[in-house]
Amino acid sequence: MPRSGHCVSRANISKGALKVLYRLKDAGHQAFLVGGGVRDLLLGRRPKDFDVATDARPEQVRALFSNSRLIGRRFRLAHIRFGREIIEVATFRGTTPAEEGGEEQVFHASGRIIADNVYGTIEEDAWRRDFTINALYYNITDYSIWVFADGLADLQTRQLRLIGDPARRYTEDPVRMLRAARFAAKLEFTLHPDSVAPIPAMASLLDDVPSARLFDEFLKMFQSGHALACYRHLREFGLFRHLFPDTDCWLDDPVHAADALLIERALENTDRRIAAGKPVTPMFLFGVFLWRAVRTRAEQICAATDDLSEIQALIAATDEISSRQARRIALPRRFGFPMRDMLQLQPRFDTRRGRRAMSLLGHRRFRAAYDLMLLRASVGEVDQEVADFWTDIQEQPVDEQRNRFGLTGRRRRPAKRRRRSGSSD
Repeated sequence: MPRSGHCVSRANISKGALKVLYRLKDAGHQAFLVGGGVRDLLLGRRPKDFDVATDARPEQVRALFSNSRLIGRRFRLAHIRFGREIIEVATFRGTTPAEEGGEEQVFHASGRIIADNVYGTIEEDAWRRDFTINALYYNITDYSIWVFADGLADLQTRQLRLIGDPARRYTEDPVRMLRAARFAAKLEFTLHPDSVAPIPAMASLLDDVPSARLFDEFLKMFQSGHALACYRHLREFGLFRHLFPDTDCWLDDPVHAADALLIERALENTDRRIAAGKPVTPMFLFGVFLWRAVRTRAEQICAATDDLSEIQALIAATDEISSRQARRIALPRRFGFPMRDMLQLQPRFDTRRGRRAMSLLGHRRFRAAYDLMLLRASVGEVDQEVADFWTDIQEQPVDEQRNRFGLTGRRRRPAKRRRRSGSSD
């Protein structure tokens, strides 16, 4: 497609991406903007990032850019940094299998590709891509767009379709099923029936995907502004149960309709925050997804023993459920510990008198726990009076807060610290 036939302009491509494209071209290499960046520009959207495909090998790219580094084992890539922007540069992938036993291409027993650094031509690279709408290449040499696999036609009809045999492509990389749900949600496209059909029977392949990789996919699905739509597609395709089994097992039970509504409202709030440019954290949605399972397990623990308080049972249940969940999606410790705090603080909102109640306001996880409590109140799990109390008291001066917590006496002075004797003084 010549420049006159499309709307992609260099004015809408980042300066960093243009620098990479031109330097590769000037060094005698083919250089194309590829995939989502081209797709989004053709749709009139603003791309989140720009990827480049080239015939230069990773080591050649590294030699051309001092601000680059090579990453990846499964796919070897170059990341070129321009301030906060990172341009990902990939060498054209080949379709000819490496020699048996070679290190360039390694398969799991299930058929999943573990490592794949077989290089080829742009034509081979196009057929290696997942969806037809991502097999679009913008050529920096003459500003034309190279179209493969009827990708432009699918873009115009807003259809999401896998390249090649869907069952084989999902076997090679089960994460493509998650990408199908994510792109359908993000672009508001319809997934082609042939691409949908194998998913229910193949969804279990996700169980063998490394948990760290699934966390990366979680961020893309739920922190890109289309969390609710993505969640609904995951449920529709039978994928969600392989990501959050302790959550999915009760979602279709009418008895738990309020808990299911809580999840949808949390996802709606997440999308609104992202649209408003506000920060979001994965630990909050993890906590929302797991709250029902944690609460149920805590009730079971309390019923089975008289030795633990409600709080202690909740702590035990949180540890158990979150540890089991981590085997599916690895939540890094910097998110995991705050999530546990957020869940374990929930019973403390029921107490509105005394020093312990007032100390909750100063807890470092108060805000996240408070937001979850508000969601619970919105679906009738917490009395609205309780939610109103904690909302109102945050706006009060300290003396009024003390009065409402029933702390009307004189404030206690902090105990003086004793000086230790010894030479260290």
